[in-house]
Amino acid sequence: MTTPCVGIFWGIRDPSHGMALLADKTPIDRGELYGDCITHPTGHYEFWEGLSGLGAAVLAGRGLPTAPAWHEYEEFPRGRIVYWPEERRFVIYADRRLQTTAFIEHLVAEFGIPKGSYAVRSDPHYRA
Repeated sequence: MTTPCVGIFWGIRDPSHGMALLADKTPIDRGELYGDCITHPTGHYEFWEGLSGLGAAVLAGRGLPTAPAWHEYEEFPRGRIVYWPEERRFVIYADRRLQTTAFIEHLVAEFGIPKGSYAVRSDPHYRA
């Protein structure tokens, strides 16, 4: 079984594959306490900037979308997954454009979130 994770993510439109997922994640037992929840310690800006410095060729070589080499991080719909230990529930905060069944199922699988233990919410902070 995959260890459940918290993290940040983007949905990047790929003409040949639909919506590609770009994510950074941390197992919940190594996450950062933020109020009553556990979250990923890295922010969207910091992660994106680190990727942009690698350049398109390195990103493509790693099988990652090359968008960070050409665009700013806030140009794409994004979100964050946090864990609320008291409720034993994950919350997927995501831009509304990412709240499709297929994309949420992809997130749940990628982050190892147990089925039925999450809620999906919008947050103006994660709008492109």
